[in-house]
Amino acid sequence: MDVTASRLALLAGAGSLVILLAAFGFQYIGELAPCKLCLWQRYPHGLAIVLAVLFARVKHRLLLWLGGVASLSTAAIAAYHSGIEQKWWQGPDTCTSGSIDGLSTEQLMAQIMAAPIIRCDEIAWSFLSLSMASWNLIASLLLAALWFYAWRIWPRQDISASIHS
Repeated sequence: MDVTASRLALLAGAGSLVILLAAFGFQYIGELAPCKLCLWQRYPHGLAIVLAVLFARVKHRLLLWLGGVASLSTAAIAAYHSGIEQKWWQGPDTCTSGSIDGLSTEQLMAQIMAAPIIRCDEIAWSFLSLSMASWNLIASLLLAALWFYAWRIWPRQDISASIHS
């Protein structure tokens, strides 16, 4: 059993836990309500935490790979969200303001009334010119690297040895 890989998996799971706790802190203590994409970024972190706990009990190599995929998933959502915040591309209609060019007064009022309270294309908080989504992207890529490195160094089961036993 490789102790280093186990520690890396637990560190990666703890990293996702810290990110989730920070998100809840911003939401409930800092009173920064999350947008739809912010919420989507939380689910893979929750899954990574569960996978780390499972790995601590089961020690199956596949769990390390799945943890890496979970971290890459939240990184992908964060990258998409960061691009929307920077106006590099348009986000979902249910999450952004959209264009008002060519709209009649009635259409504009309908768009205003249907607009979400928390928009995905506005940066609610930033540090060192990076939004929460951008920081999540960076952190999630680092966590994915931990997961995949643990997967790489975890001993593979030798199938031929178990067949001949």
